[in-house]
Amino acid sequence: MTAGTSALLADGDMVTVRRLRAEDFDAVLNLHQRLDEHDRYLRFFTAHPGRLDLLSRLAIEGPGIGAFRGEDLIGIAHYRPASADDADDAAEVALVVDREVQAHGVGTLLLEHLVSLALAQGIHRFVALVLAENTRMIKVFADLGLPYVIGRGGPELDVEIELGEPDRYLERVEERERLADVASLRTVLAPASVAVVGAGRRDDSVGRAILRNLLDAGYTGDVYAVNPNTKEILGVPCAPSVSSLDATVELAVICVPAESVPDVVEDSGRAGVRSIVLVTAGLTGTPLEHRVRELVARYGIRLVGPNCFGVVNSAPATRLDTTFARRAARAGRIGVVTQSGGFGIALMDALAGLGLGLSTLVSAGDKYDVSGNDLLRWWRGDGETDIAVLYLESFGNPRKFSRLARALAREKPVVAIRGASAPAAQRAAAAHTAARAVPAATKLALFGQAGVLVVDTVTEVLGLLAALSWQPLPSGPRVVVVSNAGGAAVLGAEACVRNGLVLPELSRKTHDTLRRLLPEHASVGNPLDTSAAVTADIFASCVTEVLADEGVDAVIAAGVPTGVGDPLAGLVARPESKTVLAVRLGQLESVAAHSGIPCYADVEESAAVMAKLSERTRWLEAGRGGLPRLTGIDLATATRLVGEYLSAHPNGGWLSRKDGEDLLGCFGVRVTLRRFGDRELLVRGQSDDVFGPVVVLGLGGIDGALLDDRSTGLGPLGTNDAEALIDSLRASKALFGENSALDRSALAELLLRTDRIMELVPQVVDVDLDPVFVSAEGATAGAVRVLVRPRPWADHHLRRL
Repeated sequence: MTAGTSALLADGDMVTVRRLRAEDFDAVLNLHQRLDEHDRYLRFFTAHPGRLDLLSRLAIEGPGIGAFRGEDLIGIAHYRPASADDADDAAEVALVVDREVQAHGVGTLLLEHLVSLALAQGIHRFVALVLAENTRMIKVFADLGLPYVIGRGGPELDVEIELGEPDRYLERVEERERLADVASLRTVLAPASVAVVGAGRRDDSVGRAILRNLLDAGYTGDVYAVNPNTKEILGVPCAPSVSSLDATVELAVICVPAESVPDVVEDSGRAGVRSIVLVTAGLTGTPLEHRVRELVARYGIRLVGPNCFGVVNSAPATRLDTTFARRAARAGRIGVVTQSGGFGIALMDALAGLGLGLSTLVSAGDKYDVSGNDLLRWWRGDGETDIAVLYLESFGNPRKFSRLARALAREKPVVAIRGASAPAAQRAAAAHTAARAVPAATKLALFGQAGVLVVDTVTEVLGLLAALSWQPLPSGPRVVVVSNAGGAAVLGAEACVRNGLVLPELSRKTHDTLRRLLPEHASVGNPLDTSAAVTADIFASCVTEVLADEGVDAVIAAGVPTGVGDPLAGLVARPESKTVLAVRLGQLESVAAHSGIPCYADVEESAAVMAKLSERTRWLEAGRGGLPRLTGIDLATATRLVGEYLSAHPNGGWLSRKDGEDLLGCFGVRVTLRRFGDRELLVRGQSDDVFGPVVVLGLGGIDGALLDDRSTGLGPLGTNDAEALIDSLRASKALFGENSALDRSALAELLLRTDRIMELVPQVVDVDLDPVFVSAEGATAGAVRVLVRPRPWADHHLRRL
């Protein structure tokens, strides 16, 4: 925290939070002197009021932090050990906030950062004295979300706060961050005024295209252009700089040469610009990058980009389009955040062709600031967005992404493009947006646990978006294929099985009704071959009858136009109906609209889409299962064991066999010799610097060497996450099917305990249980290797940009 962290206040204003230094002493005293005596006594809570010199020294010499708006110190917080011998894990805490910014969330933000700092230093309780009349400060404690106790002692109240990361506290932190983030994004996505800096006179200039789209979209705010070489562009008067404009601008869209960007950013900051969309590329990895980052932090500016395509918000009250696409975006209900401008352009055009459109689009580019996490928060409260689409090549805070994506996916479908998986693709992504390579299995685990639906191509995402937009989710995986062509029926059935769907038998009632509707030579079953001679009305009646079957969740209706007519012509979407996807073999478009039903060109694509819809249903029904309370954990002994090893080996290393087994024993994991009849698996936990604990389950022994069957999960694992790890093995049904004698629940618990080792003792970076023996009696490790390294405390939930 020494260098400072940018964070947002409740109203969206940006501040820098950092450790106080000796040179801040005068600023600390000045802050106190700006308060009157009554306000000092109310705002400063410690053992006794009025000790400004002592408290100022403590704030600087001890663990003190300050909140700075620009160069101005607007709040400080610090703590000191509560006992003289420093043996207690409690600390006395103090806080003061400039009265001009009180009620903006400065105090709460400082306390959150102070909690994180204290936990890193082994402090687990805060204590304080607060005046009984200081109701505002008591409310800060109550709203913080941590357990607290207030005791009376005359005019002063004793306050004791238990630190840690209980779910309630994290929920409060996340909600405060969401509200602050959304408030700050207003000037990005719904600004009252926009200036295009670098609007060009040539028809082929990026700045001119942006200005044209802004005007064509019907933007409801004030539009300005900045170009020192002309008086007017597209009817918009030009000024030589942002600071020379007659009005204060909320959003500046910058598309000037890279070497000019820092000067334009500084000019914009001085002129009061709140947000910037930086289209210009070529900054990342150069000295220009550091300068731009420093400037936006100094002036409290939200930044999209650089190296980006622009932003869109089609809400009727805004109608903003700052992209340089061929034409302004079509309005719709789909939100998009992408690190690839090309993907954004392709998706915009493809959606428009289907009659769908965008609610919002943010091209994040190199992601200096605004990222996918910001948009996940925006979309949760955005009534204009029904579906979210993500194309992300890197993750700044995967743990926060997981919680945000999971929360949004509970309310709205979230779709992601898998992105770079192969080494060559990852190198290309790194060159494109400076993205850190993310292992494919890790990315899939991140998406899967958060309920994000993953696809690989623009064609696939388009097909899935059509289904999500026009059809209800199926209640389950039971699908019937109905076709007027025998070959299409067979291919459709095969595609369903290949995609993990279930082909149920039709009920006797449905079978008899279909037999009366269809010619004698028709094949009544699943798949249902109606024969080529049926009319569109008969075909539609067959689909209706199948949907009425209680054992059926959805229908794929595949038709081949014949001389008799188009069998799909009678299909019409009905709001009360089950899920219906259509296939018209020979169709040129990969997906098209057909009377409210998505119509695909291939049965394989329709089955893949149906499988994604079923996956979402399953995820919504399963929930996370919560973080289980695991008994038999001796954290004190485990921490002492690792600490003693690191004291003797400062650079870390592999624990001895005995110490490794003792560490596992502290978490209730047994290490035994193999018994005859046990199934051999492997479990490995590795702590990634960015993603945190990653748990891998796989086949062991010869099976593992031959089949390479593994699944990956990200910590902290919930009960259902552990179950999903087991289900994701290709051999899962063979190992743990209905007739299996293996103890599946014991294996799930072993996975959870492996995850908890790394969660609770972060110095443990590798836990290798190979082999793991699973039998009817339980799951035990046959051998263990544990790698430990010194690691600083990392708070993945701290509010920061």
